Amino acid sequence: MKLLSLNLGQAAAVDVPEESKSVTGIDKRPVAGPVRVAAPGPKGVGGSGLAGDAVCNRRHHGGNDQAVYAFAREDLDAWEVELGRGLPNGSFGENLTTEGLDISGALIGERWRIGAEVVLEVTAGRVPCLNFQRHLGERGWVRRFAGKGEPGAYLRVVRPGEIRAGDPIEIVHRPDHDVTVALAFRATMNERELLPRLLAAGEALHPEILESARTYAAQQDGSADSATRRCRRASEAP
Repeated sequence: MKLLSLNLGQAAAVDVPEESKSVTGIDKRPVAGPVRVAAPGPKGVGGSGLAGDAVCNRRHHGGNDQAVYAFAREDLDAWEVELGRGLPNGSFGENLTTEGLDISGALIGERWRIGAEVVLEVTAGRVPCLNFQRHLGERGWVRRFAGKGEPGAYLRVVRPGEIRAGDPIEIVHRPDHDVTVALAFRATMNERELLPRLLAAGEALHPEILESARTYAAQQDGSADSATRRCRRASEAP
């Protein structure tokens, strides 16, 4: 397992109607490195965990819990076949293009050491957005990408340091639960009945998803309690 490519993006204008013009750093390009990796700060304030990488919309992107985005070269290869076009490393806006690592099968809270210093922790899968669709230039891309269920992984920085293309990747911790990136993504996107299962990942899960899972589970418990009370009242009626 290794870091095949290390990719950084610069702010660039999005080609959309004038009333909604914005900038994005999704167009990532490979660099040799070394690049400094560190926790960038809370969402809304902090940007990317990689020095020199632009995060323009900090309301939805960047911050400590999605400081780094990783995508597998093997998954890019599969998309190349499906789309009938080349997809260079960084094409999906990923900071890390990996080789030999099952990212969708990674567990929430799983930790990777990259090179000699950096340790990252898996927090969630990537939720596709319209900028991603515009960047790829594929009609219906958000739905198509979501339907594939292999979103790549967001990671937080546990131990800072420097990384470079070609560094080895080692899984140094696998938590004792079965909540994978793919499962968390399905629960977040369109299978909300799976949300309570995500609670097994605990605080390692991206906090926004954890809150959604807790809220959904509480609502389900409340509905079950209400149904039980109705049944009890019905059975006690004369």
